[in-house]
Amino acid sequence: MSTETEQRLREKLIPEIEAFKAQRTTLQLATQDADGIPNASYAPFALADDGFYILVSELARHGTNLKACSRLSVMLIEDESEAKSVFARKRLTFDATAENIDRNSATFSKGVSVLSVRFGEMIDNLAGLTDFNLFKLTPHHGLYVKGFGQAFSLSGSELLDVNWKRDGHHGSQKSNLVSV
Repeated sequence: MSTETEQRLREKLIPEIEAFKAQRTTLQLATQDADGIPNASYAPFALADDGFYILVSELARHGTNLKACSRLSVMLIEDESEAKSVFARKRLTFDATAENIDRNSATFSKGVSVLSVRFGEMIDNLAGLTDFNLFKLTPHHGLYVKGFGQAFSLSGSELLDVNWKRDGHHGSQKSNLVSV
């Protein structure tokens, strides 16, 4: 891929991914318990400069799972009613690590604040309940799928290195890396 083509791809794709993230309000979560039993769920989220923040109850299965195992998979997905095809919904998935944030830390205040800006007073009420925990999710590797034949692997500290997966989601690495 030429440098000019890489630049055009970067200029188009990164803002598109950022807009896609901003349009979603919930994350689909794939967590596992201490025995490795998987669970699919969701949580409202807010995005800050250092990761995604979620506030979840430890009474919920995914809240208990995140305390037991910090590794998870996350997905943001286009609503079915907005999709051109249910077989090729836009989606952003990534592997992440969850960190349970201490209530007495500046990071806790920051996470609650970004959630409050997005969701209002409900967050302040939930954050005051002792069974609710704030988790910061840090993405490590991602995949953005725009449609058929349009899958882009994302890596780097802010998932801004783009790799066009021209041979499918699981094929060999024949594509070019586009770094932002």
